[in-house]
Amino acid sequence: MRDYRTVLRADRVIVRSMTEEDLQTLHQLIYGEKEPEWKKWDAPYFPYTQVKYEDFAKRELKRLTDEEGTQESRLLIELNGEIVGIVSYYWEHEPSKWLEVGIVIYNPQYWSGGYGTDALRVWITHLFNKLPLARVGLTTWSGNTRMMRAAEKLGMQVEGRMRKCRIYQGEYYDSIRMGVLREEWFGEQVVGTSIS
Repeated sequence: MRDYRTVLRADRVIVRSMTEEDLQTLHQLIYGEKEPEWKKWDAPYFPYTQVKYEDFAKRELKRLTDEEGTQESRLLIELNGEIVGIVSYYWEHEPSKWLEVGIVIYNPQYWSGGYGTDALRVWITHLFNKLPLARVGLTTWSGNTRMMRAAEKLGMQVEGRMRKCRIYQGEYYDSIRMGVLREEWFGEQVVGTSIS
């Protein structure tokens, strides 16, 4: 195996750093179809726009060489040597350490097989170990029941439901905010609260 910055081994998948050699494959997974099936579940209420490989590669190469650490905010999910998706995080509000995670498994043949749950488990553990977080959140929509089930399996709780704020194919859906606290994730007893 190549020397990656980060390699997280889960039960079924490997979550690892992206390299320049991965960009063609990732571009094909994301933009290889005009109306990909994965987009029907990953925030389909936002428009999907095709991006040329040259523009995609330029943007990703900039991120991969960024010294601020954002190159590790998205990692690839690999199954038996095949790239099948990504995990990511973004700061909702960095000064208060409000972080949200995301995941996409691009090929439908790998849906409902536990691969996403496996990848999220190792990713969330990594983020709690790497960053001074009290909580990790995940935002989805009520039409994506698979995502909500995966989050629940990991111990995430529904923390907020904004009713009928997403429209997809003429129907209203709720925005769902889920999260897990550090002490819940690691099964720790909390005696006091401190802010660092």
